[in-house]
This record gives sequence, structure tokens and C-alpha cells, in this order.
Amino acid sequence: MDIRKVKKLIELLEESNIDELEIKEGEESVRITRNSTQTVAPQVYSAPIAAPVAAAPAPIAAPVAAEAAPASPAGHSVNSPMVGTFYLAPAPGAAPFVEVGQQVKEGDVICIVEAMKMMNQIEADKAGVITAILVDDAQPVEYDQPLITIG
Repeated sequence: MDIRKVKKLIELLEESNIDELEIKEGEESVRITRNSTQTVAPQVYSAPIAAPVAAAPAPIAAPVAAEAAPASPAGHSVNSPMVGTFYLAPAPGAAPFVEVGQQVKEGDVICIVEAMKMMNQIEADKAGVITAILVDDAQPVEYDQPLITIG
């Protein structure tokens, strides 16, 4: 297996909430696990700490939700159809597909989501003006995560 692939897998593991990843290619396989003490601590201390921990996130969750709603601009959201890496340009150093304020037509390519070394072009499903780009270039995205807003 190519060392660049292994490095990329390690980067993806570090950027996500996944603790373990195993990939098999033919007869070769790689297993990457994150050193974590979470498996012991929550099992031992979960019962005594459960009440205070449950009370603490509730007040925090409400302000986060209130902040998230105004942060997303009004308009039509183009969401990621898959888990992968978001790219705003066709190649490193190339001009981006779209910029905020740019007019797009339905079917125009607005970004790329890379999944398993496949570059998937994401097209505008509505005509309008790009009002916001919600993800930084080369960042991992989740399924159905808003990427770009069209007004």
C-alpha cells in the first residue's frame, strides 16, 4: 500500500471522531487506531457523573443552536451527497469554480467532493447567486452537510 494513502488515512482519522479505521486492498491491509483513554474512563465514571454532565450540556446546546441558525445565510443550500473532502477548485492553485456573489445556472459545477480518490463534481441544482461558501477548501465533509448557499 502506498505510504501517501496511509498518511491521508491518518489525517482523515485525526480530523474525524473515528477511533479506529481498517482498510483492505487485495492481500494488503492497514489498521489505524487512535490512542484513547475514553474506553476505560466513561465506563468506570459514567454513573456518578451522569447527572451533572447531562445538566451541563443542556444550557450549552441551546445557545449553540441559536447561533447556528443566524450563521447560515438565507437561500437554497447545496448539500454534500456523500462523505469526502471538499474542493472549491478543479486543481491546486487553479481558479475556484465559484465565488460569493457569482451568478450560477442550474447544472453549473460549483465544487468537487473527493471520495475514495474519485472526484465527484457537484452541480448547482438551482439558478441564482452564490451567497455563501460554508466549507473551507480541502476540508472533510459529512453526508448532507451544507456546502454552498444559492440565493
